[in-house]
Amino acid sequence: MTTKLPDISLPFGVSDFLPDTAAKIGYIEEKIRRVFELWGFRRVITPKLEYEDVMALGLGDGLKGKTYRFDDRQTGRLLAFPPDITPQIARIVATRLNNCPLPHRISYSGRVLRQTEIQSGRSREIFQSGVELIGLDSPEADAEMVAMAVESMQGLGFSDFKIDLGQVEFCRGIVASSGLSGQPLKELLEALARKDASAVARITSDNPLSEESKREICSLPRLFGGCDTLVAAREVVSNSRSRAALENLQQVLDILEMHGVTQFLTIDLGETRGMDYHTGVTFEGFVTGLGVPVCSGGRYDALAGRYGYQAPATGFTFDVLSLLQVLERRPELEASTARDFLLFNCNDDRREVLEIARQLRSHGYTTARDIIRRDYQSSLEYARRLNIRCMLVIGDEADAGLYRAVRTRDGKTHCFARDMLSHDGLMDFIEEHQGE
Repeated sequence: MTTKLPDISLPFGVSDFLPDTAAKIGYIEEKIRRVFELWGFRRVITPKLEYEDVMALGLGDGLKGKTYRFDDRQTGRLLAFPPDITPQIARIVATRLNNCPLPHRISYSGRVLRQTEIQSGRSREIFQSGVELIGLDSPEADAEMVAMAVESMQGLGFSDFKIDLGQVEFCRGIVASSGLSGQPLKELLEALARKDASAVARITSDNPLSEESKREICSLPRLFGGCDTLVAAREVVSNSRSRAALENLQQVLDILEMHGVTQFLTIDLGETRGMDYHTGVTFEGFVTGLGVPVCSGGRYDALAGRYGYQAPATGFTFDVLSLLQVLERRPELEASTARDFLLFNCNDDRREVLEIARQLRSHGYTTARDIIRRDYQSSLEYARRLNIRCMLVIGDEADAGLYRAVRTRDGKTHCFARDMLSHDGLMDFIEEHQGE
């Protein structure tokens, strides 16, 4: 009688990441982390659980509605899985680093969980790698975030990408001077998010607005493009709040020109993302062929104050799984899944093969021993299946005193003396004509 197994499937929206995919994720995270380190950022590790009421202090309404909550039987309080890491950094700065000198340059890498609609097909898990620069209220700090994002993208091998810059105070100034509120304002922001110029025009016609406000609002869907977009914006807006936002954005662009990244920038002054959260310059990174941003960030000067510590702040985060989606077939990412050596021992004695394994590992080569007793061809096939680049045969009588290296991708062999195992010649043989 066969025992029926229980349902062992995963919940909707989460995934197992098998070794090759996990290696690619690790490669991407390490590349990003290295850039953060080079810019002087120090890593923190945040907890997977927070009290829900503490977490909620740092979340906008959108993320509050996507938070997983459950009861803590020990305290009776609600716990939450963080849907975003930035509020956790704000809490840490306010409660644990409040006596340390500013600014704080903090980096992080981790997973968050968000509620999603079943029909959307989107993952509930988001891999975030990001930075927060806390304690600096200056255009140079904003420019530093954008320059780091560009450098990270270049380090991952991208050339066909753009960083889309906005300034939420520009939109806020136009909206505030118009006097719109309630449902008309909600409809306007939704139409602006869609870049729906006809809907924006209809809303301005249906509401009692000054001609000046109508002109400013109707310009928003068109104010995107190159850095000359700021020139067009100055000709349209007259309210002081929006003009101050343009001046701030111009200062950031001037510094980014010094960083040498202007060719990667576009401007979108009609961007409404984060108007309930951000307080200045915002940006998103886009790669050709992917319709969603791979990174996003901006200034958020009010967040730490929600935890009792007033400090200006800016930051950004990469969506690692979106990067993986674009990079998955790149040769350098495929190479990150490979391992160096599988040792095939022809001898009954294990001593020699274990010594060789130690020698190879001491020189930084990934080395596994095929402990299962099987024939040569089966071991070679195993190495190919696991993307191990070379099988090293130990104790082959035909090659007494030598070790036979077998390149798994084509079966080509070469013999090496033991003192040559750590020599560049062995790796040159393995990598010969790689990618052909």
